[in-house]
Amino acid sequence: MNQEPADAARTPRLLRHYINGGFVASATTFADVSPVDGTLVAQVCEADAATVDQAVRAARAAQLAGWRDTTPAQRADWLHRIADGIQARFDEFVTAEVADTGRPLTQARTLDVARGIANFRTFADLIRTANSEFFETHTPDGSAYINYVRRKPLGVIGIISPWNLPLLLFSWKVAPALAMGNCVVAKPSEETPGSATLLAEVMHDVGLPPGVFNLIHGHGPNAAGEFLTRHPDISAITFTGESRTGSTIMKTVADGVKEISFELGGKNAAVVFADADFDAAVDGVVKSSFTNAGQVCLCSERVYVERPIFDRFVAALKARTEKLCIGAPDDPATTMGPLISRGHREKVLSYFRLAVEEGATVVTGGGVPQFGDARDDGAFVLPTIWTGLPDTARCVTEEIFGPVCHIAPFDTEEEVIRRVNDSAYGLAASIWTTQLARGHRVAKQIETGIVWVNAWFVRDLRTPFGGAKLSGIGREGGRHSLDFYSELTNVCVRVA
Repeated sequence: MNQEPADAARTPRLLRHYINGGFVASATTFADVSPVDGTLVAQVCEADAATVDQAVRAARAAQLAGWRDTTPAQRADWLHRIADGIQARFDEFVTAEVADTGRPLTQARTLDVARGIANFRTFADLIRTANSEFFETHTPDGSAYINYVRRKPLGVIGIISPWNLPLLLFSWKVAPALAMGNCVVAKPSEETPGSATLLAEVMHDVGLPPGVFNLIHGHGPNAAGEFLTRHPDISAITFTGESRTGSTIMKTVADGVKEISFELGGKNAAVVFADADFDAAVDGVVKSSFTNAGQVCLCSERVYVERPIFDRFVAALKARTEKLCIGAPDDPATTMGPLISRGHREKVLSYFRLAVEEGATVVTGGGVPQFGDARDDGAFVLPTIWTGLPDTARCVTEEIFGPVCHIAPFDTEEEVIRRVNDSAYGLAASIWTTQLARGHRVAKQIETGIVWVNAWFVRDLRTPFGGAKLSGIGREGGRHSLDFYSELTNVCVRVA
């Protein structure tokens, strides 16, 4: 029996591209580093322009060779096979997610990997039952026509996904793109390449036709991401990430007038009225501010609390926040892990310093925890609460993307609606009140793509997802994804 060398366990894995049904290495690699303790997780191949071109050409060839002609039922079967493949390697996907992000094991199990499976199954079932629009038309001369709408694949979809929820957001785009008969060239974040590479292995093992799914690794500007968005044979780009990067991509694809779908940044608000279920609101804001160390585009960084309960709410939120357990992902007690990298931590810490300069009162947090072990080489910060800043302060207007929130009092419903909407972003908001009529009334006036009432982070995958203003363009989810990932053609037939 062959045995691996004694030091094999310490040899970092090489993560390769997946192109035209095979794994491809590059001469240039970069390090994938653990945010928990700074150790090396893997070496990752860096795609150059030629590699990206190879992937796009493979996808185009597979599209023309017959993938676009597969039936919805056939594609649904493929998606279920992929979901089955993820399920069969569930623990490996959990390990990959945790190694790259440092998030608690329980979250990776119950949210990230489970949702990745659900994404493939949801769109598989959806395309089996998706209905076409149908209209009867009668003209003044007595003629009759029927009109129906066909969804045809766009071609090759360029997918660029972020690092905060790697498998969840990667599969959220790959699944509907494949479901509608497109081929894919996908680039995960350079920070979190592990689960995407495992997904490529699943695609390979289930026998997906070569070229239908292609994976490239690399960075963004003047690298794999830019090479992908600039490629003339890409039919559409879907991107989740920073608003500034979305703006750059939009300019890049403008000359080609390509389809785009952007889910971008957010500076989301939570509004707590005095009549709210107090304990539920406190628990809800703790979750919406500090889940995944605040590294979710839907997290609340602005919290507005009606003045009669303001002081009590601040004290209760402080107490609950200080009970969060910061630590390693394999510790069952851990409720909050590290930031994605030490580089991102420096960005977040710069806002911690800026908040003090702007006059904030630091209710809790504001620094880096000390462990006295290997975790001190990681990217941890303390969950942080501020009060006392004006609405114009940079820490109140700019997205920080860390475990932080600013709490401010308000006096009237009209006032808080105005303040919530006074933002360049418009992704999500949450409202906490026991008055159902108020919840509906306020939600109607909030300028965001998503509004929760007495809840946060609840997603029905059939509903539209996306933001307004700098928070994005377009909607994904359910039939909205089917519409984006396809060309809609009206067919008009004279019948009389």
